[in-house]
Amino acid sequence: MLIKFAVTNFRGFAERIEWDLSNPSNYEFNKSVIKNGVVKNGIIYGPNGSGKTNIGLAIFDIEYHLAPLKAKKRDYYNNFIYAGAIDKPVTFEYTFKFGSQIAEYIYSKKENGFLVNEKLVVDGKSIFKRENNLLTLDSEEFPNDEIIMENLKNSANNISVVNFLLTYYPLPADNCIVKLQEFANKMLWFRCLEIREFIGIETQDNGIIEEYIISNNYVEEFSSFLLDISGQKFNFITPQKGDKQLWYKVGNSAVLFNTTVSTGTHSLELLFFWVKRMGDAEFVFIDEFDAFYHFDLSFKLCKYLFNLGCQIYMSSHNTYLMTNDLLRPDCNFILSNGLIKPLSACTDKELRFGHNIEKIYRAGGFYEE
Repeated sequence: MLIKFAVTNFRGFAERIEWDLSNPSNYEFNKSVIKNGVVKNGIIYGPNGSGKTNIGLAIFDIEYHLAPLKAKKRDYYNNFIYAGAIDKPVTFEYTFKFGSQIAEYIYSKKENGFLVNEKLVVDGKSIFKRENNLLTLDSEEFPNDEIIMENLKNSANNISVVNFLLTYYPLPADNCIVKLQEFANKMLWFRCLEIREFIGIETQDNGIIEEYIISNNYVEEFSSFLLDISGQKFNFITPQKGDKQLWYKVGNSAVLFNTTVSTGTHSLELLFFWVKRMGDAEFVFIDEFDAFYHFDLSFKLCKYLFNLGCQIYMSSHNTYLMTNDLLRPDCNFILSNGLIKPLSACTDKELRFGHNIEKIYRAGGFYEE
């Protein structure tokens, strides 16, 4: 699990910003949103331009060098570095919990994602460190073979040391470096605004979503999903061999799903597609989660998603979701002025299940600095 993340000099974040998921409060309600002492589910709120999208994108930077075969956002490295310090690198800090191990993975990148510094520390013990073209392997798992070391030094500025070690050394499945790459391969970021974008999980564009639903015999399940979540009932026509689009009946007429449903229903179709892919996911971030949803539909979808096993977080402007009936004060985060903090850390008052935290938030009852 990801238990802490920080980034410095990234896009709109001039200073270091840290998101700590490792210190949940001792609330006695909604315990399922906490797993192994880590916040498993959460929602990030904040004003327009505060950096909600950027914090999600920053977390997924690790995909670009540890999961090179997975899908990427093509314009990610545009405006990658904070404009006020373009000559300085961007530094990313991850803290993971793999079973009983705590791994700290820290690295820096220059323009276009060029790796310059990188280090891994597991349970307080250094595994490797690369700084200013100087590489040190501190773990006994990696003997200092002169040829391998020379190859590593020669290519250290072009690839991740993690990837290099995985290539040259046979490592057991429970090794922390193996776990680190596995985690990166099981991350998913997506959103559905004017265009659909995603990072991770897939190795190529997802193509036609309806073709996926049809080819995997998910039509009835998709129909039930729409009915249960949004109350929309579609009488889908059973697809024939070779069909790539969904049709449904309205009276005696056959209607094409793709060209007749609302933007919100299209967004639900995308969500259904990704839910079917989340079986192996470790970490999911949904940006602008409910841009096209009715407030009550957003609540139902959150309930649905938070019952899944992986870490799932989302960004939203919908304070209807800021309720103890869904999450807890330590799982609702405010991003403002370069800080991201849970509601529980934004007040000196004791928050209880019966408190209307949305009303308190709207009344300015939570300080954000």
